[in-house]
Amino acid sequence: MPRTTTAPTESTTAGRRTGSQTAADLAFLSRGMKAPALLDAADRLAERARKESWTHAEYLVACLQREVSARESHGGEARVRAAHFPEIKTIEELDVTHLRGPAPR
Repeated sequence: MPRTTTAPTESTTAGRRTGSQTAADLAFLSRGMKAPALLDAADRLAERARKESWTHAEYLVACLQREVSARESHGGEARVRAAHFPEIKTIEELDVTHLRGPAPR
C-alpha cells in the first residue's frame, strides 16, 4: 500500500524540527517526487543560502533549477538507452561516401 504524504511533523522539543527529521522528510519527499538532483543539491544550497542570506523563495528556486537542469541533461540519455540502438553515432562520425541519393552540391 502506498505511503500517504502528510505535512512534516513538528518536534516536541521547543516546536523545532531536528536536522535528522528534516533530512528524512527531504529524502522521502524527493523520492516521492522522483527528484534525486533536488536531494543531492539541498544541503550544499542550504549552506550557500545561509552564507548569502537568501530568502526561502530564492533557495527553493535554486533547488528547482538544479532538478530541471539535471532532468534536461539526462533526459536524452535515457531516451537513447530506451530505444535500444545497436550503436550510438554522431553527425561527426557520418561517412558521406556511403550515402545514396543525389550527389552533394
